[in-house]
Amino acid sequence: MGITIKITIAFISLLHFYFLWLEMFAWTSRGPKIFRKFPKELFAQTKSMAANQGLYNGFLATGLLWTFFIDNADWITNISLFFLICVAVAGVYGALTVSKKIFFIQALPAILAIILIMLS
Repeated sequence: MGITIKITIAFISLLHFYFLWLEMFAWTSRGPKIFRKFPKELFAQTKSMAANQGLYNGFLATGLLWTFFIDNADWITNISLFFLICVAVAGVYGALTVSKKIFFIQALPAILAIILIMLS
């Protein structure tokens, strides 16, 4: 797997670890500054829901990080594609149901990484 693909996967993994931190640990403090359209009075009420989302983002990030510790090239490709597809689907769903901006932040990098893997 080429360096460009590895950098892209690392970036996506770090991005999802950031989502984990934001949603699990900084939802009521940093969240209102990032999600300005979301009513401020709802952050405290949705803290456990956001933490649950953060946990799932952590699973995605960990799965992508795991690919750096696999020795078999076929398994690296398969596991990378699985988690990147999960990220892309979540990003597309978020873009359709919450904000189109989610597509560009979450789905597009994953789609680009999938394309890079398929072309390599």
